[in-house]
Amino acid sequence: MSAPPCETPLTAANNIHPFVILHKAAVSSVPSSQSRRLVQTSHSQPSSPNPKPAKRRGDPAGEECVDDGDQELYEQLRVEAFHRTWSKIQATIDKVLRDMNLKLFDQVLQWVKESFSSVRAITRPHHAEVQQPYPLLTNAICRRIPTAFVLTKNAEFVDDITTFRDLAGHLESSGCHIAKLSAAELSQKHGVGGCFRSLLRRLLPDIPDVADVSALASWYCEAENFDQPIIVIIDDLEQCSGDVLGELVMMLSEWVIKIPILFVMGISTTLDAPKKLLSSEALQRLEPCKLTLGYPSDRLNALVEAILVKPCAGFCISHEVVMFLRNYFFRHDGTITSFISALKLACIKHFSMEPLSFLCIGMLEADCEEFWRDKFEAALPQAMQKSASGLPSCTNTSAQNPNNSSKNMVEGFSRLLKLQKEWSSVLLGLYGVGRYDKVQLLDIFCEAINPYLQTENASNSCMFVSKITRENLLGVKSGSGKGFIAQVMDTIRYLPIETLLHVLEVWSIHLKGMGEINDKVKELLSTTTGADSVRATKEKWTRRSTTGTGNGTALLNEKAAALLQDVTRKNLVPLESLPFHGIICFKNVSVLESALIGNPRRMIQLDLLKPQIHLKCSCCRSGTAVSGSMHDTSILCSLAQEYGDVINLHDRYIPFEGIVKSANSKGKRKVYSSPSEKKSKPTPPVEGKAMVQARFCRAAIEMQITGLVRMPSKGRPDLVQRITFGP
Repeated sequence: MSAPPCETPLTAANNIHPFVILHKAAVSSVPSSQSRRLVQTSHSQPSSPNPKPAKRRGDPAGEECVDDGDQELYEQLRVEAFHRTWSKIQATIDKVLRDMNLKLFDQVLQWVKESFSSVRAITRPHHAEVQQPYPLLTNAICRRIPTAFVLTKNAEFVDDITTFRDLAGHLESSGCHIAKLSAAELSQKHGVGGCFRSLLRRLLPDIPDVADVSALASWYCEAENFDQPIIVIIDDLEQCSGDVLGELVMMLSEWVIKIPILFVMGISTTLDAPKKLLSSEALQRLEPCKLTLGYPSDRLNALVEAILVKPCAGFCISHEVVMFLRNYFFRHDGTITSFISALKLACIKHFSMEPLSFLCIGMLEADCEEFWRDKFEAALPQAMQKSASGLPSCTNTSAQNPNNSSKNMVEGFSRLLKLQKEWSSVLLGLYGVGRYDKVQLLDIFCEAINPYLQTENASNSCMFVSKITRENLLGVKSGSGKGFIAQVMDTIRYLPIETLLHVLEVWSIHLKGMGEINDKVKELLSTTTGADSVRATKEKWTRRSTTGTGNGTALLNEKAAALLQDVTRKNLVPLESLPFHGIICFKNVSVLESALIGNPRRMIQLDLLKPQIHLKCSCCRSGTAVSGSMHDTSILCSLAQEYGDVINLHDRYIPFEGIVKSANSKGKRKVYSSPSEKKSKPTPPVEGKAMVQARFCRAAIEMQITGLVRMPSKGRPDLVQRITFGP
């Protein structure tokens, strides 16, 4: 991937360049003009997160490689394709989460309207009464603030940030005044005074020097602000200070009749959290209402359907990557944000590693075949066409017509897109049945995408996976006997007639593009829907089931099960078994695992041991030899490989000093052996022993900071302990 544009600020979030080791180059005998040419060449090459050694021009294989200009062009095409693909995925994610939260937002808005009406039903003060510097009523019932406790059920607050931000926008668009406070503003550091100033800052254009309730009352009496509720949103209740929040509640409750203030508080653990945080007196000033956002697994299923099952952006992931992301979601923090970040990283790695990944955006075009035909016949070099034809997944396709590789690729991509859509339709049909048996879409998806999935028309007419594969890859416990797809096949045989009719209607929607199969679904529906009602149909099929099959299963259920089994056997073809899938499918789970979980100490150690891979300089020797031109930390790290877990600093200093002094002596000898016109140049000063010791100490401290060694203790001041091992 190329570096970001110059106008993009380099932050910790977008700076993904590899770790670079600085070094001091030795005095070289290469002429200055050649040195400048080498430096310019090395700087002109685009950076890549997965650098590969360039082939020499004299190599036979190098003649088939794409030249440097084409490499830069196709790298830019991959960058543009990634941005377009991920923007499509991100827009789909935002829409799915917004649609799922919309139900909660409507509930909160309805609660706001009802609470505001109940407050105004007690009394309706005039402008003059609102601006009076004392509360209007002293009745305890009239001093309770309507409060909605929203249970998010998220393990981390990061998933709630977008939810409450969209909730604030939804309520504000409905005419409410919004003041969103964070947990940091409700801390002991700011106190209730600082918290109230933050509340005024969200509402008032100008904050007075003395921030009190009278300033809020004056602002509320203005014509454009009056007679609308003020919603105070606190997105993370558990992280707030109970004393500060309690004082704020006590203060605002005295003015709730004059200034209709309502609270919306987010809770991520249990609904008992307010009782543990607030005092009993503060709790008595709240009129609670409990709302629930939904489970994270439901949101994950919706995201899986929108971005993985349905081909929304032309990018997909393999079975191993899906299983890794599934385990990463459930075994780590269980947040939707972490799942999306991991998926984005997989997308980045795919477009940076796969040379032909820019062809993925063809699936977003209206005329896919025309797009791919233009790319293959006009723009794609012959070397890249041969590379695509040589993929392991399309060897048989290329062998059928080796002389027309572009036609093979266009037909292969078109067939891949068609089969992927059919696979998605069948999978959604399976989930339409499995949801009634509490089967998650992610579980069915993980089983259906498995390339080792085997189908047989066995005596029991159900799909199965080999026991070893299912236990190792799908996580099914030994002895369970069947996978999730087989469980769906059993479920459809025992569905009630009303539920089965609804399932058939859902099938007719998902299988709309599959003509012959959709006709069979409509035929099943036509036998059950006529002039009579559904109740009459139910009685009809119930009578036939009692007099028909001996096992008591309705005939309609058996027909539906047979149809589903036939469709699954013929059309549920895993993507990884199709030609050209490697161009759109990311499969390298080890790269993703290293990037997400990784071992930073290990990566730093490898970079220190082989700095020339990143620097691409001519002064440092390649291989395992230690050069004096390397950075001091690289020299020290290389010398540490000769020791065990405990290293003697004095023993390591002796070879370090020898390497540094040898580099200085070589530089000195080269300078004095130069021609006479260069003798007038000043001789570089020879470093003394104190300077070498200072460089050694600095390198040792840098290794401690990076976590490679543990510095000596008071008992053994001359020994350090290694933390990382191996080359």
